[in-house]
Amino acid sequence: MRISARADYAVRAALQLAASGDDEPLKAEAIAEAQDIPHKFLEGILNDMRRGGLVLSRRGGNGGYRLARPAEAISIADVIRVVDGPLVSVRGVRPPQLSYSGPAESLLPLWIALRSNVREILEGVSLADVAAARLPAHVSALTDVPGAWGNP
Repeated sequence: MRISARADYAVRAALQLAASGDDEPLKAEAIAEAQDIPHKFLEGILNDMRRGGLVLSRRGGNGGYRLARPAEAISIADVIRVVDGPLVSVRGVRPPQLSYSGPAESLLPLWIALRSNVREILEGVSLADVAAARLPAHVSALTDVPGAWGNP
C-alpha cells in the first residue's frame, strides 16, 4: 500500500484543524506553514475536503477552515477516502470486482484480507486520537512487531 502525498497532506491539515479546537477558523496559509505543505496544493485538498463534508470554510477577514464534525467523529480513513478514493484498489479496481484463475485464484482473498486490515486500522483511528498522541492499543502494538520500522 502506498500513501500519496495528497493523502498525507490532507491528514496533516485535518490534524492541524483538530488541534486548533473550535475557536477561530484556520487560514490555509497558517495550515500550510505549520505543516510545511505547499499552499496551492493545500488549497485544492481543502476544497476536496469541503466538498466531502469534512471541513467547513468561511470567507473574509475572519475566514478560514474548521472541521465539519468533532475530531472524534472523523477517522483517518474518512480523510484519505475524500482526497484519494478507496483505501485499497488493485489497478484502480476494488478487490471484490476482480477475478483470477489458476494459480492466481487465491490472490483475491489476499487482497480482501489486506483491505480488511487497512480498514480496521484507518477506520479505527480518529483525528482526535492522533492529535492527542493516543493511538488505540491494538494499533500501537503493531509498531512493536519485530521489523515494523525497518525496510526489507
